[in-house]
Amino acid sequence: MADTKREIERKYESDDSGLPDLTGVAGVAAVIDKGVAHLDATYYDTADERLDASSITLRRRTGGSDAGWHLKFPVAPGVRDEIQAPLSDTLPRTLAGLVRSRVRDAELVPVVRLRSDRDVRDLVDAEGLLLAEVSVDAVQAERLTGGGRTAQWTEIEVELADGTDPAFLDKVEKKLKKAGVRPSASASKLKRALVETAPKKKRGKKAEEAAAAPATAGDHALAYLRAQRDAIVELDPAVRRDVYDSVHRMRVATRRMRSALKSYGKVLDREMTDPIGDELKWLAGELGVDRDQEVLTERLTAAVDELPRALMVGPVRTRLRTWARARGGGSRRRLTNVLDGARYLRLLESLDALVADPPLLKAAGKKPEKVIGKAVRKDLSKVSRLVERAFELEPGQERDLALHEARKKAKRTRYAAESAVPALGGPATALVKSMKSLQNLLGDHQDSVMTREALRELSRQAHGAGEPSFTYGLLYGREERRSAEDEAELPGLWKEIKSGTSI
Repeated sequence: MADTKREIERKYESDDSGLPDLTGVAGVAAVIDKGVAHLDATYYDTADERLDASSITLRRRTGGSDAGWHLKFPVAPGVRDEIQAPLSDTLPRTLAGLVRSRVRDAELVPVVRLRSDRDVRDLVDAEGLLLAEVSVDAVQAERLTGGGRTAQWTEIEVELADGTDPAFLDKVEKKLKKAGVRPSASASKLKRALVETAPKKKRGKKAEEAAAAPATAGDHALAYLRAQRDAIVELDPAVRRDVYDSVHRMRVATRRMRSALKSYGKVLDREMTDPIGDELKWLAGELGVDRDQEVLTERLTAAVDELPRALMVGPVRTRLRTWARARGGGSRRRLTNVLDGARYLRLLESLDALVADPPLLKAAGKKPEKVIGKAVRKDLSKVSRLVERAFELEPGQERDLALHEARKKAKRTRYAAESAVPALGGPATALVKSMKSLQNLLGDHQDSVMTREALRELSRQAHGAGEPSFTYGLLYGREERRSAEDEAELPGLWKEIKSGTSI
């Protein structure tokens, strides 16, 4: 089993003079000496240090109160999520899965050993509650690869206790600065160790070139694709840990990337990118197995909750729960198996290859304003045709299908406009807003269509079990009215979008 905790801390340089007096920090009633702990940690990474490139640390540590395996993910400056697993000789499978999107098939090897003598102080309030742990760490670092270089330093670390206001760290820092202590230049001990024990070598130009601002149409398209690739990789551990909204965000990243590959068919060779788009569609489908059902169940549950008790005829809530469980198409384990599978890893490798060596066409070298603007206008024209065709149809299934297609094209146009913002500025930003409004309206309409289908199914099941179907019919009527209201609102919204579009 692995436990997760939010770690909020700050690090400071120390000149070996020890810890300044912190009794004057506002809110601190006492500084309690907790003694010295001897810590021995081995840090693991791939030979090309992929984890460090993502500011992720993986270590096996003995000594102290939390000996074991520790995996840390960055959240914000000075904030990390630490996943802990019991001490063992080999890396626990749970932690191995959380770094797989970065590590892929590479081997994790020991890269640095840190031995620290940690002199610990607890800062407590008048009631004896812990506010923060402050330690003076005398660190000895040894590079385990590339020549075995060593380094040593002393630092002060202040870690916020659970439940303490993060502003308390500012008070401690003010006191430390008055004593001449300065913030550390390194975000972590591992970062400092890797720098100070690294073999001497000249920095190449590759990083400088990668940081250059996009200039051509191809540059802009690739910057957007690279951002979506990074989002997929970075969200992988969160999806495995079932972090709130992570599945939805990862699914959106796959859709954004797939849409961009279609929208920029004049920039990137579709013959090469279409197979990648197909795999992105597969991944989005796997991510959506549970999500779509959850959204539908939440909508139905909310509708039932709004009903007066007098209109609840029969075991409606029980029927809804039974139906939802029966339609549950997957599980967390199923999704984890997908992320552990060879197909998913091949897709990640394909995405890396795409952004590293893209199949650029002639238009990729042209000015972005012309090429990207044309691509966005082409997507917008497809939305226009679908919306206006829907206006010509009578209410019913055919119109529902037309509006559903318009919703999908509106989403694609929105993503294209998002990618165009750095090149086209204000007009693209305005189009993003317009397409989001259209997508939301059409999305609510489609949700109503799917909810009515579910209510018909629930009604049939209830009838077959000898239960009253009155409530399902009532809810169906409400959804039908809601759908009609969406359709009535659409012409005005579409007229506003057309008059305000200047891209």
